[in-house]
Amino acid sequence: MPPNTLELVNVNKEYGATKVLNDIDLTVKDGEFITIKGKSGAGKTTLLKIIGLLEHPDKGEVRLFGNSTRELTDEIKSNIRLRNMGFVFQSYNLIPSLTVLENIELPLALAGTKKQERKERAHDMLKYFDLTPLAARFPDGLSGGEKQRIAIIRALANKPKIILADEPTSSLDDDNSNLVIELLSNINKDRKVVIILTTTDMQQEIPGSTEYMVKGAHLQTRFLLQTFNPERALATPFNSGSVTESQETTG
Repeated sequence: MPPNTLELVNVNKEYGATKVLNDIDLTVKDGEFITIKGKSGAGKTTLLKIIGLLEHPDKGEVRLFGNSTRELTDEIKSNIRLRNMGFVFQSYNLIPSLTVLENIELPLALAGTKKQERKERAHDMLKYFDLTPLAARFPDGLSGGEKQRIAIIRALANKPKIILADEPTSSLDDDNSNLVIELLSNINKDRKVVIILTTTDMQQEIPGSTEYMVKGAHLQTRFLLQTFNPERALATPFNSGSVTESQETTG
């Protein structure tokens, strides 16, 4: 049996006197789609930073692909992020002086991919996602939805095993939000990439995803969302006593 893609074991994080994350346990298997909900300031971004090896937990352990990351050097962590993780931000983080094609090429260049190969791979990715007409445009000439879809494609450039998406739809209207979620869902299904997405939208439901909530520094109630059911969504709050499909209390 292959090792879990990610394990958080008793992870804690404080900023000064404020407890942001308290005894967080989380196991993510290969190919899972994880949605982490919570209000602004609840600790979702901090949790993603710890998963992405951008911050250290004050206590506890992060395991990736069955291996502890506790003793890794910054250089090794950076290499893991470059080759095994993709990052998607709510502010897109596209380089304004680079074209769409060049933005997608950037992580490939950082990984040492030869120029011709990275151009071909970037073109192939745009073609696969039916966005080839955007190749020569600059970020300022794109809509918010187009920017975020290009940011997602860029996150895929080095064929990562995990994509961390921090509130990727928070700046988008409903139509573009749906396009972004559809794109991430298709990547998860077709490429078996683990997606870990955060959102402040408590009503957002992503079929096939496993939902958590960060509340009071804890990670609460887990369930697998198979189909959209508005009656159940309204009737089932996040708490350790709710009965839902594939439930598992984690905090």
